[in-house]
Amino acid sequence: MAELPSSPELSGIPAAHAQPKSRWTFQVVWLIPIVSAIIGGYVAVKAILDRGPVITITFQNAEGLEAGKTKLKYRDVDVGLVKNVTLGKDLKSVIATAELIKDATPFLVDDCRFWVVRPRISGGVVSGLGTLLSGAFIGVDAGKSNQSRRDFQGLEAPPVVTIDTPGREFVLRSKTMASVDSGSPVFFRQLRVGQVTSYSLDDDGAAVSLKVFVNEPFDKFVTSNTRFWKASGVDMTLDANGIKLEMESVISLLVGGIAFETPDGGATFKVADANSSFALFPNRNEAMKNPDTELFPSVMVFNESARGLVKGAPVDFRGIVVGEVSAVKVDVDPKSGQIVIPVEVNLYPSRLRSASRARVGPSDEEGKRRFVGDLVARGLRAQLRSGSLITGQLYIALDFFPNATKAAVNWTSVPVELPTTPGARQELQTVIAGVAAKFERLPLDEISQDARKALVSMDQLLKGVNTDVTPEVRETLQNTTKLLQRLDGEVSVEARATLIDARKALVSVDRVLSSDAPLQHDTREAMQEITRAAYAFRVLADYLERNPQALLVGKKADTP
Repeated sequence: MAELPSSPELSGIPAAHAQPKSRWTFQVVWLIPIVSAIIGGYVAVKAILDRGPVITITFQNAEGLEAGKTKLKYRDVDVGLVKNVTLGKDLKSVIATAELIKDATPFLVDDCRFWVVRPRISGGVVSGLGTLLSGAFIGVDAGKSNQSRRDFQGLEAPPVVTIDTPGREFVLRSKTMASVDSGSPVFFRQLRVGQVTSYSLDDDGAAVSLKVFVNEPFDKFVTSNTRFWKASGVDMTLDANGIKLEMESVISLLVGGIAFETPDGGATFKVADANSSFALFPNRNEAMKNPDTELFPSVMVFNESARGLVKGAPVDFRGIVVGEVSAVKVDVDPKSGQIVIPVEVNLYPSRLRSASRARVGPSDEEGKRRFVGDLVARGLRAQLRSGSLITGQLYIALDFFPNATKAAVNWTSVPVELPTTPGARQELQTVIAGVAAKFERLPLDEISQDARKALVSMDQLLKGVNTDVTPEVRETLQNTTKLLQRLDGEVSVEARATLIDARKALVSVDRVLSSDAPLQHDTREAMQEITRAAYAFRVLADYLERNPQALLVGKKADTP
């Protein structure tokens, strides 16, 4: 292009230069989608980062579970929601898939527990009534393990105690369960301080193991010498001491229970460690018995009825229980051929000793024989005695009988045989029978005839006596006549009446102590009534456990 001629007028104007067009230009219209994309990305990333863990819980059935509605709660705070409920592959279970909040991640460990909260009655405690209106939910018990987990097996019943409850758990072993169940209370001095958490049958089927949890601070009272016993319902005991009724509380009458106590003594025992094992006794009397380390087994042979003498009956020495009956048998005496009752007993020599006094008897075996032999030589005998006319129970009394027939200890028998003496009832029967036999042997008819003859002779003598007889002699003869008449008319009758009364007394005693006596019948009737009452309470508790809504709406009418 030709250059334009310059002119003086245009010399002050700057020259224009062409600029090339840029390949990248920003348009304002793109600002809105860019901002939207940034916000969307942020929300998506935040949603992913804030999303809680997803877990699966397996239950036996889906009762109370609804996808999108059933919540998971920990300490009554919502921590998750059930997203899906499906059948398991085995068709015997259901699998609930739940999403939890992010903060719930720390307690999803190996020992975390889940269960469906429904209305229920367990261990005398009513729980879950709020779900009648709000619906069921899944309860959560946070675990303390260090191993993370996402698949869990749900519990069919809520745990009795949560993992973070302060206290300690102990193991009790018993032959039977009796009326104890999971959730049954544990008492200490009639205060409820814990509960039974679980139970299981041993592999060999010989015993039952129960786990009990004692809350803090009461767990410090469980020592190595603590005794546990069943405090279920009413404990009725019929023994030689009479009738005993013991009840821990009204709750234990309905749902059973366990009580514990440490025997009083001078020794101090350390606090028991967690999961320590203890024996569970049937009642308090058995539990509080002092353990006897020294045992003297013996046998006592009685030649009388042992009805009312049972295993466990006490052996008493002047009010002190020094042993108990271990077995009651029947045998034939080879010498006399009579039927005898050998009673095996366990004697505890340590019970005759005092902590503040020296030991009773020597410690060596030969010295013990001399000591026991000397006691027997001085009249020590075993005797059957009635402990209670109401129960008819017998016990064995050891006492000194100076007039007893001489006897010695039979050290050759195993166990050692100690001499016996007839019981008071047997002696009474023997004496009355002897008196009756003597009266029967009396020639009462001949005596009566001789008395009549003497009266006739006396009357003839009086008629033939001279009037010169002194008044004193005449009065003596008259008194003699009256005496003979009284002997004839009264003494024989009184003797027979005494014999009849003695027989009646024996019959009355037998009637009172017999198994079909009215008193015995009334006692059995009372026991049956108490049993029926306890059964009725148990039926009520069972009905309320299956129908807890009855506490609010009452019992439904029977369907016709």
